[in-house]
Amino acid sequence: MINKDFNLKDPSVKAKKGITFYNLILSNCKDKIKEVAICKLNGRYYELTETIKEDGNVELIGFDTEEGIKIYTRTLQFIFIKAVLDLFPNSEITIQHSISKSIYGEVHKEESLSPEDINNIKKRMKEIIDKDILIKKVKTSKDDAIKIFKNYKMEDKVKLFEYSDIDDLNLYKLEERYDYFYGSMAYSTGVIKTFDLINYESGFILQNPKKENLNVIPKFKEQKSLTKIFIETERWLNILGIGEVGTLNEKVINNELQSVIMVSEALHEKKIANIADEVLKHKDVKIILIAGPSSSGKTTFANRLSVQLRVNGLIPIPLSLDNYFLNREETPKDENGNYDYESINALDLKLLNYDLEKLMTGVEVELPIYNFKTGEKEWKDYRVKVPHNGVLILEGIHGLNPNLISKKLNNNIFKIYISALTQLNIDNHNRISTTDSRKVRRIVRDSLSRGYGAEDTLKMWPAIKKGESENIFIYQEEADVTFNSTLVYELGVLKPYALRELEKVKSESPVYSEAIRLKAFLNFFKEIDIDEVPKNSILREFIGGSCFYEY
Repeated sequence: MINKDFNLKDPSVKAKKGITFYNLILSNCKDKIKEVAICKLNGRYYELTETIKEDGNVELIGFDTEEGIKIYTRTLQFIFIKAVLDLFPNSEITIQHSISKSIYGEVHKEESLSPEDINNIKKRMKEIIDKDILIKKVKTSKDDAIKIFKNYKMEDKVKLFEYSDIDDLNLYKLEERYDYFYGSMAYSTGVIKTFDLINYESGFILQNPKKENLNVIPKFKEQKSLTKIFIETERWLNILGIGEVGTLNEKVINNELQSVIMVSEALHEKKIANIADEVLKHKDVKIILIAGPSSSGKTTFANRLSVQLRVNGLIPIPLSLDNYFLNREETPKDENGNYDYESINALDLKLLNYDLEKLMTGVEVELPIYNFKTGEKEWKDYRVKVPHNGVLILEGIHGLNPNLISKKLNNNIFKIYISALTQLNIDNHNRISTTDSRKVRRIVRDSLSRGYGAEDTLKMWPAIKKGESENIFIYQEEADVTFNSTLVYELGVLKPYALRELEKVKSESPVYSEAIRLKAFLNFFKEIDIDEVPKNSILREFIGGSCFYEY
């Protein structure tokens, strides 16, 4: 028997065939039952309601983990949906996107959502949580699921299942309410320790705690630039007539895809042209800084922006921040003693700003070229001069960091943040995370151009994410303009390439469960032929065939 000091930070209990994971936990550490989000056995995740069918050591994963907090959030969303539909049975709920680590959505009903409505929904949610209701997992056929959601008048889910190749699927049941969720659910409603619900814009913000402290709701911080781009994206989706995967698949099947692709790409081009116009309005701008997380399409964006700048009579001059790395022996090290190339202090900021100040005065400057093999800057008579109508374009992860460029040059700078911010959702209650979209992009590009398999990419992702959190996301509101590089049709194109690589991940791999999850996610999409993608599309940065460069 495991005592009350059982530690979920390093948990392991021996599997016992024939009983549920829930009962296994009860028999070993009953007082910890509400802390366990999910179990892991032989490389696969299992919900607590599932029956143990094989031997091994069961890892108990708490809500204070990356996987656990996702389950906490998903469970909270189900409770919210149930509470709203209890109070407003004819309403329609859309879970739209993430803002400040919280979920933004809207409740569509006869009258707009009021502060009184919010208070009543919170009260109903607390009642559901206090009752500690079992959340049942129900396996059903696709046809039966379609009947349930037709009865609910949830056409988004009906289309999702009608156009999918899935025969059977799992629904979740809370009291008498069925719903479908992409991802695991907690055992019962009583696991929720704390949450908050507030009015925001025309909808609501549903707040959950961070995994570091499940008892505290962090203060909500507005992200005005991000909110603005999500509003713009919603307008784009309305133009395309697509809001979720089922509608996209319907257009693929009905041979309406060409129009979707043409309009999607035209919206991108128009936005890039508008950004070039903004640069032209700022007469003093001589430096354009472009920053964004991994797989956001920065390189193609920079090339397409350069074309539009030329249309406006400007001469774009690329300047690679990679050439300003410190010599290797001068590079700072991280907490593990490894060279920290993600740190802004790995750049020779003194030399960079010296060169920029000279270039701004019209002086010709010899620029360094960094040799990644020797770990040293080299001087090969590479000289640059900025003409009166010239503008430097610097692209890199530190582009928005206020410490990159000296304050003397503040009036000469225009900052652009680019990211693959999700455009469409799986259905009204299941959003596609920005991280998943970028992860699929990265898997495809790494396999086609860098010789990395999906397993390598997924193993690297935590380090990539850490670098982005420390060096990019905290500065995204510093940008003068934000560009959403996602294309509504892209996952249909990426699907066959990503699935081919994900199939290679073996069951003994530490990222096997993540590979399974991504495969299930991609299987919602109908495949789209690569030949449909224009040569200048940002998507070509990941699948090859770009008119801007080769790989």
